[in-house]
Amino acid sequence: MGGATGPYFDDLEVRDPEEREKEQFAALPDHIAHAKATAPYFSKSLREVDSQDVASRAALVRLAIVRKSDLIDRQTADPPFGGLVSAPTNRFARLFQSPGPIYEAQGFGTDYWRFARAFYAAGARAGDIVHNSFSYHLTPAGFMMESAAHQLGCAVIAAGVGQTELQVRVIGDLRPTVFAGTPSFLKILLERGQELGIDVSSLGKAGVGGEALPPSLRAELQAFGVDVLQSYGTAELGLIAYESEAMEGMIVDEGVIVEIVEPGSGTPVAEGETGEVVVTTFCREYPLVRFATGDLSAVWPGASPCGRTNMRLRGWMGRADQSVKVKGLFVHPNQVHQLASRHPEVLKVRLVVDRQGGTDEMTLHCEVAASEQGLSARIAESIQAVCKVKGRVAFAPPHSLADDGKLIDDIRKLP
Repeated sequence: MGGATGPYFDDLEVRDPEEREKEQFAALPDHIAHAKATAPYFSKSLREVDSQDVASRAALVRLAIVRKSDLIDRQTADPPFGGLVSAPTNRFARLFQSPGPIYEAQGFGTDYWRFARAFYAAGARAGDIVHNSFSYHLTPAGFMMESAAHQLGCAVIAAGVGQTELQVRVIGDLRPTVFAGTPSFLKILLERGQELGIDVSSLGKAGVGGEALPPSLRAELQAFGVDVLQSYGTAELGLIAYESEAMEGMIVDEGVIVEIVEPGSGTPVAEGETGEVVVTTFCREYPLVRFATGDLSAVWPGASPCGRTNMRLRGWMGRADQSVKVKGLFVHPNQVHQLASRHPEVLKVRLVVDRQGGTDEMTLHCEVAASEQGLSARIAESIQAVCKVKGRVAFAPPHSLADDGKLIDDIRKLP
């Protein structure tokens, strides 16, 4: 733990790109064979595939896509993990339930999700104290960053979410040097510290994720003296890409193969064109092959000025489906269906996600014939229960909401 001392986490980051491609695709056939032999879903979907033939990008492209948006249905049909994992449930270190619900698992070993690489790029080093405000409650985000910090030799304050004033006082007392969490919550903590007259200036570095980091928000955080870099990953895949000090795109992790494809088809787009992020990971416990994240991005041509040589992504550029991420948690169309079904007074719904003052907000617009007393409060409670995120309620007369097929309308604009 904490062995890295130079500018890079390891030498893999500065490999010749052709060498990286050769080594990854030399390892891919064994990974495909492992997935077929151990994960029931892949045993079926890849049964006609000779794993030894999948040794190039051209061959990988011919394999079927696995969609994150289908996980809920797959897990319902084949609980708890949809046949996508290679170990029985009782052989994992931790089990989680993210909104959806989607069940996820953590394998044994250090830095299971590989986020230490991203955290190192953000400046975390052995001896740092990390204030981790990602959630530890049922969802894996808190453990994802904690395991990365431990891999680097950092102490961790397991702050979790909420209790803003208490967290500010903890920062003032324990003097953490690195923040982990969403950028919007970091802003809240810094501003609250200023209001309370508590010195939170020990926080000089931050590894953030879970939501967009627009330039305006980054500038606000930098004005507080915090250098902020972001990472991108999922509970199923682990780290996908991360920012370096160059802040020119997000560098793809060494443990995955990334494709940018036409949404819905799986066909690669030309370099620089926007498409859906599809990832193959070499994780043995969760051997995902061509996992479509539902996120849009594009390849940033060329190599990073920081010296790392892997492919770069332009960052998060929207969703290929109607799922959205609000305050670090996904909200899915089927959850909006659930909200409507819980309240028979509601005729039609539309969830609108916006961003005010650097913070995500969502409002459930409900068509109702008449709004009885207490209905708004009951629906708000359902939003919290189903989505794990607070939301507002707005009533509308029948037939007034847009008839465009959208259950979720993300109107956030990134400055």
